[in-house]
Amino acid sequence: MHANISTSPAAARGFLQWAACNKTTGSGSGSGSGSSTYNEGRTQSKKRIPLTVAQREFLSSALRVNQAGELAATLIYTAQTPPVVSREPHLRPLMRHMYEQEAAHFSTFNALIAKHRVRPTALYPVWSLLASGLGWTTGVMGREAAMACTEAVETEIGDHYNAQIRRLLEMVTEWETQGYDVGGEFKDLVVTLRRIRDEELEHLDHAVEHDAKKAEPYWLLTGVIRAGCRGAIWVSERV
Repeated sequence: MHANISTSPAAARGFLQWAACNKTTGSGSGSGSGSSTYNEGRTQSKKRIPLTVAQREFLSSALRVNQAGELAATLIYTAQTPPVVSREPHLRPLMRHMYEQEAAHFSTFNALIAKHRVRPTALYPVWSLLASGLGWTTGVMGREAAMACTEAVETEIGDHYNAQIRRLLEMVTEWETQGYDVGGEFKDLVVTLRRIRDEELEHLDHAVEHDAKKAEPYWLLTGVIRAGCRGAIWVSERV
């Protein structure tokens, strides 16, 4: 048995055109030892099983919202860094580190969006404006507010990536239970999401270590930002 990934009716395109191949074999009576053979004249046949519509829509929306989220993250750090670093020069390496990881995540999803021909969110300009505004506002408020922003955003993003990973693993388990092999590209996606999730949660830890919870008013600030993130995720998955 094997699975393959194709990119068009004639050539491979990626996991959005996922298909698994199922061998159907005959059995025959064997010798006195009890061994079995294929029935005479029967040949192996392969049946393609494509992704369901729901699975394709899930993968498309996952890539779309992830790209939008990573765009927003890069813009938040870009806007936060000047006011934060002007007051706290020792934070420059940390801010650069977090920005560079987000920029790498954004590049990853840009490549996946292009490869699998997924439509980006139509709200790019809106998210860009809001992310830059959020970054600048919390940066001007000071280190604690900037770090509280990071904590709030990364909490929601970590939960979001965990939900995607669980869904993908459910799909993989279902295919493997049915006897299909899962293609390497699909498994690579799970590995990529886990790596990016872990890096996002690392940012959350950095934020807490740098006094995120001392922001005033902490619960109001983080509550509003987390609610905004959830709303942005919901909309970007669909629009």
